[in-house]
Amino acid sequence: MLAWFRRRYLDLLGSIYIYNEHRGYTSIDRVLAAVRARAPDDHQLIADIEKHRADERKHYQMFKRWFELQGKMPFAVGRTCGHIDRFVEIMFRSTIDDLDTDAIVARDDLFERLCRVISITEKRGYRQVDILLKHPLVRYDKTLIKIFQIIERDEPSHWAPYDGWLKANGKRDPKWWEKAIDTFIHSELLFLKLPALFLNPRLQRQRAWADAGELVEPKAEPIAA
Repeated sequence: MLAWFRRRYLDLLGSIYIYNEHRGYTSIDRVLAAVRARAPDDHQLIADIEKHRADERKHYQMFKRWFELQGKMPFAVGRTCGHIDRFVEIMFRSTIDDLDTDAIVARDDLFERLCRVISITEKRGYRQVDILLKHPLVRYDKTLIKIFQIIERDEPSHWAPYDGWLKANGKRDPKWWEKAIDTFIHSELLFLKLPALFLNPRLQRQRAWADAGELVEPKAEPIAA
């Protein structure tokens, strides 16, 4: 019973992470394209966002390999478990898929809002990884620990370009209510959605990998202990 509980929890955790990592780098692709068009000479900002995108893709590949080593697919958790999905929907009243990224990057006030959303989300992710690295169920899986250690190392550079742009352009720091929205989204996932998924006997696994059909990219760094 304990083994089943642990496996179910870790499978759900990995499924939520692999969804968010894939959503992350595919969304950053659109931000990158818009930033390159708006500020082609801002080489540092572009390079920093490119690194963020590459890290998200690498993290996705590591979770994918973790599932492959177990001979199983992630659970099909969908965008209801996407932190950035919920944050964007609340802040822009639009799904990520319907978001007009070009229009947002073209306007300082909207790009400022987007930078804060990404920065808050990445900082939340960093704090969560620190908690998970100490979690007794997570510590049981040495490969998963290695993945989270790599994420913990990479994470601080992910909010840096967005905070840097805000500071360089004299924009404000996040307000308390923006941080409260982030806390609400995280609590909703932790206390409502995760238990509901855990107890759902009809929860299906994905039939195909989310990156099926994408261009082949360099392999992620090894995660074997």
